[in-house]
Amino acid sequence: MDKENPDRKHSDRRIPEIPPIGQIREELARVEAKYGFWKTLWNVTAVLLVAAAVTALLATRLFVLIRINGNSMEPGMSDRDIIVIHQTKKIQPGEAIGFYYGGRILIKRVIGSAGDQINIDKDGNVSVNGELLKEPYVAEKNQGKCELEFPFEVPEGTVFVLGDNRAVSIDSRIRSIGCVEREQIVGKAVFRAWPPDRMGMMR
Repeated sequence: MDKENPDRKHSDRRIPEIPPIGQIREELARVEAKYGFWKTLWNVTAVLLVAAAVTALLATRLFVLIRINGNSMEPGMSDRDIIVIHQTKKIQPGEAIGFYYGGRILIKRVIGSAGDQINIDKDGNVSVNGELLKEPYVAEKNQGKCELEFPFEVPEGTVFVLGDNRAVSIDSRIRSIGCVEREQIVGKAVFRAWPPDRMGMMR
């Protein structure tokens, strides 16, 4: 019996063929097209779900839909975000509220209510009744433009509001806006309806 030739054994092994570059490109294009299809389908589905949810909410007449104009509430809310406001007068410090001013609805965050002593130091640290606030919604502390003398006592029947982007926000620190009267309050921001990738409950 002839002994197996080791050189022949190795020569019988098939070397995998590398597909032509054109075929590789076609396969990549196919995968990208498939991924793009599912991404588009998801975006369309998300838009339809948001539209249906918002329609249902508005039908109850307990909610108002507004679009953010400007960057005074960044980073939590950005320009052109669409926010759902629950119409209520029951609000708490720390909640973002919508209120009427100059024929439109503004959104700011409640810092204090009637009788509270508000203080904002030169570094932008905010204290209420002598207690320093923890403000995870603020990216950068800043005293910003301020026309008040501190400590400032919030008048009866009003709330003191600040924008989260303290450096640019026009809010209760400015006398033209001042503290917000209860009658001005539309409600509190509860849900971000747009854009889809940031959709969710508001903090």
